[in-house]
Amino acid sequence: MTVRVLLADDQRAVRAALRSLLDRTGDIRVVGEARDGEEAVALSAHLRPDVVLMDVRMPGVDGITATRRIVARHGDDSARVIVLTTFDLDEYVFAALRAGASGFLLKNAPPASLRESVRVVASGQALLDPAVTRRVIARYADPPRPAEAAALDGLTAREREVALLIAAGLSNEEIAAHLVLSEWTVKTHVRHILDKLGVRDRVHVVIAVHRAGLDRPDPRRPG
Repeated sequence: MTVRVLLADDQRAVRAALRSLLDRTGDIRVVGEARDGEEAVALSAHLRPDVVLMDVRMPGVDGITATRRIVARHGDDSARVIVLTTFDLDEYVFAALRAGASGFLLKNAPPASLRESVRVVASGQALLDPAVTRRVIARYADPPRPAEAAALDGLTAREREVALLIAAGLSNEEIAAHLVLSEWTVKTHVRHILDKLGVRDRVHVVIAVHRAGLDRPDPRRPG
């Protein structure tokens, strides 16, 4: 399967560098480039890419607004958006996640990480850079909300445990090992969690768990 990618960045040099890195692989193809958020929304509707690499700060329509429009227009069938950011723009990242982005990537990420991140988000199987995601959420998320906790109350005991481990940054394989389950069983639990919480991917499970005030330590770390 070839992952079709749309690049959205107002700097031509950045788009050229991203295209060069991604087009070197046989399973990723850049299908278009947008110079601003407005163009990103239009090209996403026309080209129907699998993933959009979206800069945050662009003239006119910014990346957060563009992300919200892309997700709202096509819902679950929309492209998955990866927000491109730097450490000093963390406040924009959480806003983008809440707008519907599936993850984010630091602009100085190594080429191999860039390619793998595109594949991961296209598959919907894992959370991008969980350690940084948790740091951003911890800093910029709203206080715990009763409604978020109520949504998690609708999960079974096992689904709730899996959701907490997702929020701790564990992959399906790591969750399976920790709970002594098969990876297939964990994937089934993850699918049920997404359906019950009404979210598209694991990033938003992390947000839901955090906003419910139920974060837990990473069990892989000595306590």
